[in-house]
Amino acid sequence: MDLQGAVSFIEALQSNNNREWFHVNKARYEDARAAFEALVGVVIPVVKGIDPSVDIDDPGECLFRIYRDVRFSKDKSPYKTNFGAFIAKGGRKSPYAGYYLHIEPGASFVGGGAYMPQAPYLKAIRQSIYEHPREYKAILHSDDFSSCFGTIFGETLKTSPRDFPKDFPDIDLLKHKHYAVTHPVDDQFWFSGEVIDRVGEIFAALYPFNRFLNTAIASVMS
Repeated sequence: MDLQGAVSFIEALQSNNNREWFHVNKARYEDARAAFEALVGVVIPVVKGIDPSVDIDDPGECLFRIYRDVRFSKDKSPYKTNFGAFIAKGGRKSPYAGYYLHIEPGASFVGGGAYMPQAPYLKAIRQSIYEHPREYKAILHSDDFSSCFGTIFGETLKTSPRDFPKDFPDIDLLKHKHYAVTHPVDDQFWFSGEVIDRVGEIFAALYPFNRFLNTAIASVMS
């Protein structure tokens, strides 16, 4: 796995985000993507050993495309400047909480959870937290989770979410728009001989959080 080549490619793409440069460097992109796909292929069995609900074997089902959809964006840059993969039950398009790898020079991270869950799943997660606040807080405050991830990622509502009482003592736990977390890593992380072990440790710390979320999500899947 030439992950150094993958990082170097993305670094160059950040300064040359146009179709002409990409076309000339297409072979370099394909080599970089293959290295990232190989990494994901090694990580999948590690994830399945941690979380038995994950049913994916093909890394191709986990990788996100590098091509951006610019139809409704003011930023017309044609390519994403990262490699990303989401390992979860059902693959990258799954509504289930999962495990995420993100290679982006200067902004890489390992994380997961449920990012931008659709309304029924978001409500189910909030309902589960509302009904089981002690269990949820025990996960958040556990040494492994808190030392690895800290706070929940992303924006929160300014007011209480609809259908939940405003006087709920832990109302702030219900205001998140995402139930996802990140563990930042530096570029050298990907070249370390311990990268697979470290990813496994991070995902093991994430598992109880994902299990809680997925129990809620599964309740509205049928």
